[in-house]
Amino acid sequence: MAHLLGGEHLHVEFPAKVVLDDVTVGVADGDRIGIVGRNGDGKSTLMRVLMQRYAPDAGKVTVRGGIRVGMLAQDDALPESGSVQHTIVGDRPEHEWLGDARVRDVLKGLVGDLALDADVDTLSGGQRRRVALARLLVGDWDVVALDEPTNHLDVEGITWLAEHLRARWSATSGALLVVTHDRWFLDAVCTRMWEVHDGEVEPFEGGYGAYILQRVERDRQAAVAEDKRRNLLRKELAWLRRGAPARTSKPKFRIDAATQLIEGEPDPRNGIELTKLATARLGKDVVDLVDASVSFDEKPVLDRVEWRIAPGERTGILGANGAGKSTLLALVAGTLAPTSGRVKRGQTVKVAHLTQRLTELEPVERLRVREVLAEQKTTYVAGGKELTPAQLLERLGFRASELSTPVGDLSGGQKRRLQLLLVLMGEPNVLILDEPTNDMDTDMLAALEDLLDTWPGTLLVVSHDRYFMERVTDQQYAVLDHRFRHLPGGVDEYLRLRAAMTDAASRPATAAPRAAASTPAASTPALSGAERRAAEKELAAIDRRLAKLAEQISAVDVRLADAHDDYAALVALQTERDQLTTETVELEERWLELGEAVG
Repeated sequence: MAHLLGGEHLHVEFPAKVVLDDVTVGVADGDRIGIVGRNGDGKSTLMRVLMQRYAPDAGKVTVRGGIRVGMLAQDDALPESGSVQHTIVGDRPEHEWLGDARVRDVLKGLVGDLALDADVDTLSGGQRRRVALARLLVGDWDVVALDEPTNHLDVEGITWLAEHLRARWSATSGALLVVTHDRWFLDAVCTRMWEVHDGEVEPFEGGYGAYILQRVERDRQAAVAEDKRRNLLRKELAWLRRGAPARTSKPKFRIDAATQLIEGEPDPRNGIELTKLATARLGKDVVDLVDASVSFDEKPVLDRVEWRIAPGERTGILGANGAGKSTLLALVAGTLAPTSGRVKRGQTVKVAHLTQRLTELEPVERLRVREVLAEQKTTYVAGGKELTPAQLLERLGFRASELSTPVGDLSGGQKRRLQLLLVLMGEPNVLILDEPTNDMDTDMLAALEDLLDTWPGTLLVVSHDRYFMERVTDQQYAVLDHRFRHLPGGVDEYLRLRAAMTDAASRPATAAPRAAASTPAASTPALSGAERRAAEKELAAIDRRLAKLAEQISAVDVRLADAHDDYAALVALQTERDQLTTETVELEERWLELGEAVG
């Protein structure tokens, strides 16, 4: 595939730290690259250098002539004034951009809830970020670079963005570079990964899940003495097999292979033990919302909510921006009284609310991290082990050298982790996390998930990070049309319900009775006996073929490793592997179709 851009022998050095050290990378047509690594290790710097927004100390960036490159950086600023429409489409005539399918799709997907004639200086920070992303995506680019594009997007927005990027170019044209902590998004859009660490950039094939598998294998083969880090990765791998119901819909041979990989690995959480501990700390009564409604200026936000929160409950809460999630959590936390109905609170309940605003750190901004830790209690129990505040902070990714840093000088991710430590040291028994993944890298998210696995209390999570929510909670609810609704099917069910609501809202009123009458017919028709037997026979044949393909791919991988210095053989073997992989994907899709039909 044709080379689009790249960097040769790149070197970038900041005071007391080398970020990129003799790095050479290339981006070709068809590349969809996710850039991961710890906060501060150079992910955004690498992207800015390749997009020629930052000059390296040494090395050079090459860009093929005529290539159109667009980037959304974290600090991209919008004009101080002007309408949303003008900011996104500029001076293009209305008939021109209205006739452009891409522009219409971007406007609907990202700013459909905003008035196009609204002035950008009246928008919130999250709304401005969505406008900036829309302004980029309506353009015609050969390479798109996105730095944390999922920030300020809800689950629906993230799903839309993934679908947009998958459909934006053909499989062999265009290129995408993305820095994000959203692991579901990485798996949804990326076919390659770059891990930035220790001044290097290490490439991996596949999305986030494949990257985790390869890292575990890399560490095993190298016999690296990073037991703590490897255990976190194995635990995450175990969850990828066991965690979400949707992930169990895999061909049998893949389930068997995953089971062998994680044999002996315990479940991420001991639910029985955690519930027992939570009950001991809380008693049987936590918080009950009984027929609770909230209105502001006579406009309903929540309507007759019934929610009896149990000791040790781990619940994720979904909902569009402005749906009422924060209002719901305020009722639980006791900072808001219902307009009608009541909130009943257990006598021993101690609620801690990890907000997005970092208000807990404002009084200690001038202090050094170690001075803040000295004011805390001496120990914290996690997973049956006593940890000092410094050990707990180390578990959350702080280095010893960073303990002397003033709190005000910490990065966003470091502040978030210190905020969490201060909240946990207060020993709450009900913990509310409001978008806790902001500013955290994927390794730190795994560490946070590991810590929460041992936290013995009731956990309520609001997050647009689908991976995190499914990982740390056992059930999901949604605020939909002012009501509080259980989601047995998790995030997938929420997306279906939201899509149905959007369709119903856009359907003409006269068509509503017909649509309602046709609803039962939308379900999948039952198979006859003969059809079921044929489907089951085809399923068995696909299982056998997939197992054979897995063996062939493994054999090709061995030959690829042996042919590392034979370019012609590498090309031929990679072509063979791509063909086997394509057949595997097609058969898996057919397997899932048949499995759904058979039930």
